[in-house]
Amino acid sequence: MSQKIRIAVQKSGRLQEQSVKLLKECGISFGNGSSKLKAEADNFPAEILFLRDDDIPQYIEDNVADIGIIGENVFIEKQKQNELVLRLGFAKCRLSIAVPKSEEYKSSDWLKGKKIATSYPIIVKNYLDQKNITAEIHEISGSVEIAPSIGLADAVCDIVSTGSTLLTNGLKEVDTVLKSEAVIIASNNLNSEKYALLQELVFRINAVNEAKSNKYLLLNAPNSSIEAITEVLPGMKSPTVMPLKEEGWSSLHSVVNENDFWNQISKLKELGAQGILVIPIEKMIL
Repeated sequence: MSQKIRIAVQKSGRLQEQSVKLLKECGISFGNGSSKLKAEADNFPAEILFLRDDDIPQYIEDNVADIGIIGENVFIEKQKQNELVLRLGFAKCRLSIAVPKSEEYKSSDWLKGKKIATSYPIIVKNYLDQKNITAEIHEISGSVEIAPSIGLADAVCDIVSTGSTLLTNGLKEVDTVLKSEAVIIASNNLNSEKYALLQELVFRINAVNEAKSNKYLLLNAPNSSIEAITEVLPGMKSPTVMPLKEEGWSSLHSVVNENDFWNQISKLKELGAQGILVIPIEKMIL
């Protein structure tokens, strides 16, 4: 009987939603009702485990799960025997130092001798060591932002996405300790069969992510402008050129990065391009 790879994802929250969405975009079908802690994929040899994100690295080290999708900040903080396999490009955030808005913070030297509240003591200690700063770290599991206002700490180090929570609690962001995003981590002990399944999953994820940053481009242009249009748009070194019924005109088809396309749209029109269509790509295999 063939083995299944056990994929751990966060059981609730925004990272869970994006992780499930990514797996389904990779063609992996499974049910994920709110009360389910385990789901079996219908069309891929995998089991999906819904766990607390902080627990996922330990479950992988203990061989309960084979791979997991978590924030890079959790991977670094937990210091478990896991391997970072792939950065996924979503759930981006930063771990930052924040101090009361009334404080005059000119450099990290301000932190010397201060008390810092955080849920990430290992990352904060590494940051302080790199800066040659001695400070007192208070590890707390939640509501970090309230620590200065109740006298528990002089500063905090916490995850920041928009900064609105800090402002609400009278704090200002003063230094970035770590930039983070969703990552795939894996056990160091995968057997050959499970390693092959991981590689298949990575292949599918790369195809999905390539498709998101590229678009399929179709346009009509006079034949006299085809060479110039090809030079204008990166990615159109060898476009498909199909003659139109109207003599002297052709249709060009290619794949381009969407950002490159918008930067050159005016030039394309100047060269006579018409009927320009930019179409989403569902999957892109390089």
